Amino acid sequence: MNAENYLEAIPLLDWICPDLTPYWKLAKSPNSDRIILKAKNGSVVHTFSALEGFALRYFTGQFTVSKVQKFCQKEVENPLDPNFVIHLLQKLIDLNILSPEHQQTGIQLKTCVHWIEHPDGYWILRNPEDVKFIQVSQQDKTIIDQLEYNSPEIIAAEFCISQSYIRQLLQLLTVTGMLEGTTPPPPPKRKFNPMQLLYFRIPLFNPDFWLTQKIDKIRWIWSQFFTILLILFLTLSGIIGYSQTSEIILMGEQLINNAGSSLIIPLGLLTLLVVTLHELGHAFTLKHYGGIVPEIGLLMIMFMPAAYTNTTDSYCLVKRYQRVLVVAAGVLVQLIIAAIGLLLWNWSNPSSALYTTSYLLMTAALLTIALNLNPLSKFDGYYLMVALTGINNLRSRSFQFYKNLLTGKPIHESPHNTWFLAFYAPFSFLYIYFVLGFLWIRILDWFLVHIPTLFFMLLTLWLIYYFMPNKKPGIKKN
Repeated sequence: MNAENYLEAIPLLDWICPDLTPYWKLAKSPNSDRIILKAKNGSVVHTFSALEGFALRYFTGQFTVSKVQKFCQKEVENPLDPNFVIHLLQKLIDLNILSPEHQQTGIQLKTCVHWIEHPDGYWILRNPEDVKFIQVSQQDKTIIDQLEYNSPEIIAAEFCISQSYIRQLLQLLTVTGMLEGTTPPPPPKRKFNPMQLLYFRIPLFNPDFWLTQKIDKIRWIWSQFFTILLILFLTLSGIIGYSQTSEIILMGEQLINNAGSSLIIPLGLLTLLVVTLHELGHAFTLKHYGGIVPEIGLLMIMFMPAAYTNTTDSYCLVKRYQRVLVVAAGVLVQLIIAAIGLLLWNWSNPSSALYTTSYLLMTAALLTIALNLNPLSKFDGYYLMVALTGINNLRSRSFQFYKNLLTGKPIHESPHNTWFLAFYAPFSFLYIYFVLGFLWIRILDWFLVHIPTLFFMLLTLWLIYYFMPNKKPGIKKN
């Protein structure tokens, strides 16, 4: 599963400057050194200083505020105002440049955007057009609702907050495509890191239309009658499996001794099948509850292929049990597959191919369940814990809890959440440290023992590539 999208505030310097290229173009003023920003459709023109115009070249949805600030600092000899780019963003908002139509009297949300009130005490602003959302407090919701009618200065005075806080909200609305005339920028391009070899995604297609066509035909799966039958089936299978534990273990030992490494390919293919059905369980459950599934693709985890679906929209479901079921659906599918494999194994002839295949199918389902339910790794076990507790961004919030605790900053967490975060963070840190540390030590040891010369050559080339300055693309001037 892919989850947790814009649920926490983005640090100020990590904001991505919005993409102006679809609606605007830069030109040099013929009578001065100032820069003109011209609307591509219409006659609207705005004038900026030469340095502001230089900064606007990098408003392409690829560069963060800190990056653009550094680019601008290199253009001038004297120290630049550290909030230069932030002030430029505010100027763009004040001039309503983020809206291509230029007809609004204030800052407006897209017509498709809507609010969802959660019983846990927060609001979700959902953008179904771009499948983005943000989580805000009641006060932030009121401020955002006022942006269409009042200026940031008036709102800041009314709520006794700083204008920089409102700019943070506006930037968050911009990067999630909530405002009229804005689109979410693409993820910033980052240089290749060897860590990506252990975990990366390859998007394939948008399955939402296909899921919408099929969902009505299988809604009976979530009926009360089918649920009762499923519980009885899994209970019976569990009893049979428990009574045959010794036979199951013995069968595994015999397969390893007789077949050995020849089992890797069939077990890998069956695992891929199990994981694919697992992800469809997530996707169809979210679709059943009215969510959007914008992406499905291939996932590589430690060189092992798997599938993934983007079910981030489940965070917009109001009822907690629905969010829990979306996460749990994948594991439930695996339990069903394991139960079917167990029954086929019991019913098939020991000399048939079905006998071995059904056993491998059961094994693939059970092994992936064990790996997937680990709450310390960001798989289903983690997201199931998030859904059950209602603590979004569980890992980052647990680390932030200790950071605030050690630095003496205020902790804005409920007493119930505080105890849970305090318990979770140490275990999560130790898991990340020891698991990744052990994995990298083993990988480096293999390279240094078997191909040391090639390893150092590749490492040198990567370091040269990684520290080589990037080219600076931007909005081209006429």
